[in-house]
Amino acid sequence: MIETLFSYNFMKNALMAAILSSVVCGIIGTIIVEKKLVSMSGGIAHVSFGGIGLGYLLGIEPIIGGLVFSVFASIGISTINRKTNTNSDALIGMFWSVGMALGILFIALTPGYPPDMTSYLFGDILTVSSIYIKIMIILSLIILISIYSIFNYWKAYLFDEEFIHVLGINTVFLEYFLFILIALSIVVLIKVVGIILSIALLTIPPAIAKLFTYDIKNIMLLSTLLGIVFNVLGLIISYQYNIPSGATIILLSVIGYLVAIVLSKYIKYKKVLA
Repeated sequence: MIETLFSYNFMKNALMAAILSSVVCGIIGTIIVEKKLVSMSGGIAHVSFGGIGLGYLLGIEPIIGGLVFSVFASIGISTINRKTNTNSDALIGMFWSVGMALGILFIALTPGYPPDMTSYLFGDILTVSSIYIKIMIILSLIILISIYSIFNYWKAYLFDEEFIHVLGINTVFLEYFLFILIALSIVVLIKVVGIILSIALLTIPPAIAKLFTYDIKNIMLLSTLLGIVFNVLGLIISYQYNIPSGATIILLSVIGYLVAIVLSKYIKYKKVLA
């Protein structure tokens, strides 16, 4: 049955999207969780809606507009936060609201019938196109190379930012670079689980992995494997029962987290008895 299922071209695209998004979530999600940047990531994700709306208005690929908006939002939030006394949560909330408002405005101004935005808000992995897969491959490669080429700097930045600043390493550059990578990751995830649910997929697999290991590399690897399991299983279930794929993937991830909590406590209990 599985072999027949993946003989369809749209299912092959969906499987490829599931694997690519899992790799991105495993790597960038681990950094987001360790650096406590969940609300920042949520702000960037929702700002991308403005770019998607602009893409429809201008008649270009909507995801390109989302990518541009996400990158500029990530740089804008970081820059304003550094140069003013504005609370970062308030700043993220403003960008979040402006992105959504612009998206709604641009879609309302688009000539003809308004486009269906459901797949961008909640994801629809079964409708991922070949062009989107190519964009995902390019962005995933950029993220992978950016992290692994200077992995030791990232590790130091995560655990003691002040110390590496004293050593002369440009932490401001690393911060800007990280926010841009988060923006790229959000774009990779939009068609898989949508803007609204993307934060869940970035945070749940690393949160599960941290229950079993403290090594940053192992957290990234385990998060990636968990992401593949949740995405592929959610993909199969959503296809079989004709239910929304993004919501199915997220609910499976939450169930996985609850099971992992019980399992980790059992493992610790057995170690105490040993």
